[in-house]
Amino acid sequence: MEERIVIKIGSSSLTSEEGGLNRAQIAYFAAELSALHQAGHPLLLVTSGAVAAGFRRIGYAARPKLVHEKQAAAAVGQALLMQAYQEAFASSGIGVAQLLLTRADFSNRRRIQNALMTIEELLRQRVLPIINENDTVATDELKFGDNDTLSALVGNLVRARQLMILTDMDGLYTADPRKDASAVRIDRVEQISEQIMAIAGGAGSAVGTGGMRSKIEAARIAMRGGVSTFIGRASEPGDLLSAVRGSGKGTYFDTSLHSLSVKKQWLGFHSTPRGRITIDDGAVTALTERGKSLLPAGVQLVEGEFHPGDVVEVVDPSGQVIGRGVVNYEAWQIQAVAGLGTEEVARRVEVVRIEVIHRDEWVTL
Repeated sequence: MEERIVIKIGSSSLTSEEGGLNRAQIAYFAAELSALHQAGHPLLLVTSGAVAAGFRRIGYAARPKLVHEKQAAAAVGQALLMQAYQEAFASSGIGVAQLLLTRADFSNRRRIQNALMTIEELLRQRVLPIINENDTVATDELKFGDNDTLSALVGNLVRARQLMILTDMDGLYTADPRKDASAVRIDRVEQISEQIMAIAGGAGSAVGTGGMRSKIEAARIAMRGGVSTFIGRASEPGDLLSAVRGSGKGTYFDTSLHSLSVKKQWLGFHSTPRGRITIDDGAVTALTERGKSLLPAGVQLVEGEFHPGDVVEVVDPSGQVIGRGVVNYEAWQIQAVAGLGTEEVARRVEVVRIEVIHRDEWVTL
């Protein structure tokens, strides 16, 4: 498979402060992507900007805050955004296509497989898929937010080599460089630790810069799927190509993990757990380090009502979530045989498989 690259561009990079599209910026990014496209890289663009592009055109004096107003602005703005992209890429002879996705699409295995088939055909035809959240139907509690998470999920879905999250900051710093002159950029990250998350800060924190925490969370998802991630800035001709080649203005998040199958992506990131199972330290090691299945002997506690085929969270003795899996037991059956050996389990309950969770139905988080 060719080495695919997913590029995510936020609304602040595409629109003006007063609202409306910044045509010069769109032309710049189109030129940068066109250079990569002509170099043979299969590309996918995840874009924000529909609400910002449309709220002035629809007649709002300022960016709307009510859900139905934002959805109306997005309905107008999405058409304007795609028109701008179509015109910007036309000079390079690159066709573009629109895909609008929601969290519900990723949660439904059939729907996301259909989306993947569409993307595969577009890439075969050398058409650039431009992906955005379907703001006109998404509700606030189910939204991707600023599309950072969406870009990571798309990267995993298409098994991209790289995810490039472009922002107005040139990477992750040890502190906010706008406030702390001693702040130093972190050029490479091999593991996203609690320290890295603390540096990224939260929304409105003194340390957080430019929504950096959501971008780090996206990098974590992408890395778990085997996709290396770049978070940084592209503002001059050639910046994006340099970033792809490893010398960009930002931070690189490297990974040695292998890409997850669509099934395991669904299991790890989109499924809804119906219960929780606490396991002992030996079972934690067996699941996370030795690639083994979860047997009843390793179970300590069962919470919730669930049935065979349901997804459950699995936690260690301290309550830390270590992964998710599809169970083969009723909740009461696991409770009845928790801590017991295989022969005793077979005498007490009737189950199709002796494993509580088979390793093929498990994903470590």
